[in-house]
Amino acid sequence: MGEKKPAPIIGPDNALFWEGCKGRILVFQRCARCGHVRWPPAIICPRCLSHEVEECRASGRGRIYTYVVYHLAYHEAFREDLPYVVALVDLEEGPRLLSNIVDCDIADLACEIPVECIWDNEGEIPLPKFRPVKRLRS
Repeated sequence: MGEKKPAPIIGPDNALFWEGCKGRILVFQRCARCGHVRWPPAIICPRCLSHEVEECRASGRGRIYTYVVYHLAYHEAFREDLPYVVALVDLEEGPRLLSNIVDCDIADLACEIPVECIWDNEGEIPLPKFRPVKRLRS
């Protein structure tokens, strides 16, 4: 068996997100005053400067903003995954999340493709990854 993949570093600022991942739910901070959904987490809203915060459960649906295909592993634990896709995904609720695009033909990827969250159960905490939404042919 190869090297173990790095685990998320959980602290007080991102604990809400990682606790949600344990239950396979994307959970973000939302400003209780203006409604801005923020990522990364912060103690203050960047739009209205409020300290009021509430939970926002995301649908897991979004679109690829941009992506890159890795053909070289910069960490030994990812060598077996080559080639793999790292993308910024714009979620419907507003945050832009860095993740992997999986279950796809890399040649068919493009920006603005709709994607949906699936969960990678490889480590101690399920990780959100995304796959293109399969459309029914008419």
